[in-house]
Amino acid sequence: MPAESPSMARPSPSASLPKPGSQSALRERNQQRVIAALMSGGPQTQAELSRQTGLSTATVSNIVKVMASTGIVSTAPTTSSGRRALSVILNETGQVAAGIDIGRRHLRVVLATPTYRVLQEAAVALPLGHSAMDGLTAASELLDTLLESGGIPRSALLGAGIGIPGPIDRRTGTVVQGAILPEWVGINIHETFSEQLQVPVFIDNDANLGALAQVTWGPHGAVDNLMFMKVASGIGSGLVLNGTLYYGNVGVTGELGHTTINEQGAICRCGNRGCLETVASTSTMIDLLGHRGRHAGEPVDTRQIIDWALTGDTATLRVIDDAGTAIGRALAHMANLINPETIVIGGPLTSLGEILLEPVRRGLARHAVPIIGETTSVCMSSLGDRAEALGAAAVVLARPGLSPALAVTA
Repeated sequence: MPAESPSMARPSPSASLPKPGSQSALRERNQQRVIAALMSGGPQTQAELSRQTGLSTATVSNIVKVMASTGIVSTAPTTSSGRRALSVILNETGQVAAGIDIGRRHLRVVLATPTYRVLQEAAVALPLGHSAMDGLTAASELLDTLLESGGIPRSALLGAGIGIPGPIDRRTGTVVQGAILPEWVGINIHETFSEQLQVPVFIDNDANLGALAQVTWGPHGAVDNLMFMKVASGIGSGLVLNGTLYYGNVGVTGELGHTTINEQGAICRCGNRGCLETVASTSTMIDLLGHRGRHAGEPVDTRQIIDWALTGDTATLRVIDDAGTAIGRALAHMANLINPETIVIGGPLTSLGEILLEPVRRGLARHAVPIIGETTSVCMSSLGDRAEALGAAAVVLARPGLSPALAVTA
């Protein structure tokens, strides 16, 4: 399939990723494994790639053959254990994908190559309560700045993946009620961003993109069943099941932030009472430690909470411990249902490390079926607050017809 130009008909919102569990999704995941192996280990033979990725030699051979035909890799004769073999080397194509993460208070944009190398990256603050148009304008301006800074022509831009912190109806491309950005509810984000950016645009929930980043950019490329949980102003999760992102019926999955923790608790923005977000989000932590708590009158933000925790502030540690235990309880319910191999915690609190992980593991162990609690790994994301933007770039790089890197038939 030829590369899609910005002037071609734009894909529908529901086409932002291959159907989960489809052969095309499996092929793309296998391709990403090969690319990741080449990135981490440099030029390798096909036999070495087979061992690195766990894929059969026949599958690797097919992947390499198609990548070579499209210019993503070069091959050269070599010897391995005294036998003739082909050395596989990643090429640069000059093309880039944009990954855009729009949060309640922040915007991050990355530019990455089809070989999963980050060329440019920047983040800026956004005003609380910003409108979709404000976010769009800021994203467009930052994208243009990075392209200019990197000396990258706009014609080299394959597309833009965009992460939004809220449930998205994949049938319509709109943010649905209950999003952390209520000003964006009902707006056709796909249409709006496509018109402004004039490149193919792919919209997804930020937690889904965070999960995708863990298995493409992070150290979990060989994990087939992974859950990514973002703890920020809102709380949401993305699921990789049997090697592909899981979207359910209309795309609204992983809304763990709206799991009821306390039936007599505070009213949540979703309209229910006592949701996990009312107990464990960074907004709740700021509220508890700010005008209602020990640090009343002081400016409180997420960075300040991290600093207080790392210096041993008792009130902060108690708030984090309570939040972590509640998060672990919610994760246990999900783990009992899907039995993931790995749960990755992401968002702005990742630098807390064990301060947050210990109560999360404690809550998981207490409420999960024993064998699930014992065999489920819980860790912090090594990608920090970059995960969602990196996952957004990966969505673009996974599109057949945009990037030759993933036009694979295995």
